[in-house]
Amino acid sequence: MIVLGVILLVIGLVAGISVLWTIGIILVAVGLVLWLLGSMGRAVGGRRHYW
Repeated sequence: MIVLGVILLVIGLVAGISVLWTIGIILVAVGLVLWLLGSMGRAVGGRRHYW
C-alpha cells in the first residue's frame, strides 16, 4: 500500500493531477499506520504482522 501510494504521488506530481496526489497521500498514511501497528505486535486485520 505504501509503494502504491508513492507511485500515485509521483504520477500525480508529474501529470499535474491533484486527485492522484491526494489518493497517494492517503494510501501512504494508511500504509504507515498499518505497518506501525503490525510492527508493534498488534493484530491488524486478523494478522500478527502487516508487510
